[in-house]
Amino acid sequence: MTDTAGQPPAAMAGFERLLSLWVGLAMLGGIALGATTPGLFALIAGAEIASINLVVAVLIWAMVYPMMLGVDPAALGGIARQPRGLLITLAVNWLIKPFSMALLALLFFEHLFAPWIAPEDAAQYVAGLILLGAAPCTAMVFVWSQLARGDATYTLVQVSVNDLIMVVAFAPIVALLLGVTEIAVPWETLVLATLLYVALPLGAGLLTRRLLRGPERIARVQARVKPVSAMGLIATVAILFGLQGEVILDRPLIIALIAVPILIQSYGIFAIAYAAAYALKVPHRIAAPCALIGTSNFFELAVAVAISLFGLHSGAALATVVGVLVEVPVMLSLVAFANRTRQQFATV
Repeated sequence: MTDTAGQPPAAMAGFERLLSLWVGLAMLGGIALGATTPGLFALIAGAEIASINLVVAVLIWAMVYPMMLGVDPAALGGIARQPRGLLITLAVNWLIKPFSMALLALLFFEHLFAPWIAPEDAAQYVAGLILLGAAPCTAMVFVWSQLARGDATYTLVQVSVNDLIMVVAFAPIVALLLGVTEIAVPWETLVLATLLYVALPLGAGLLTRRLLRGPERIARVQARVKPVSAMGLIATVAILFGLQGEVILDRPLIIALIAVPILIQSYGIFAIAYAAAYALKVPHRIAAPCALIGTSNFFELAVAVAISLFGLHSGAALATVVGVLVEVPVMLSLVAFANRTRQQFATV
């Protein structure tokens, strides 16, 4: 792995520079389409297996594939010489994030927001937020890492290690924080998400690299498919907001209240991980994905567990859905911040 932290960012196309604007328009367009064409979104919602929407999965696959082209198997050995980024990610994801989310949820819904929310509803929202906090992201991390010019190979290792830990740590942490004796982990969701979001695009990327045979050809293909990633993100946002448009329009105040602790958690976790990476002199190509991984969530898993434990129309399920809606604009703002502060890491 070569350190590119000191190099100036590659020029972004006008489309990518305005990505936040396009995402904002996609959010509004998705809500409008969801309200005017409910039949279309009902059809999209029905294309689901193990709590994973197949239409969204295809779009996420398109987003992830361009970064997988940058995964160099020969560079895997170099990761052992840069363990600090991985250690920060693991510490934030499993020693801080679930517990900070639980504390924020209790603070807001059992105290600060108590005058406006019934206690039984507050308990449901707390449960949903705990599920979000205990489920670190798998798929979208590759998109955020690519936008922040992260090291593709290192990001893959970070996500893979987190997935392995999630298999054994998710249920005990959730059981501890929720006070539930048994948590039925939806293994089919975990396995299918790993296959769709990691294994298949990784295999396609490695096969493409093998067929192209040469860094210059690989770079040219990456440049050609990169716009597909951005367009996939915009389409995904439109679908997600279209699917939840009715909830957003019917319960805007509740959506806003649930979003408050999620926003504080997201920016707080990013600040902790990013500052730790800077203090430990982690190169920016590793530091940015390191912080972004801790901030993002595996919302399919959180939604699936919320529905299985509390029901489809529960407050817990609603809270996990709000996590989905908040994540994209928050992560785009953090990617922009990471890119603006890249040069601060040039001296570490």
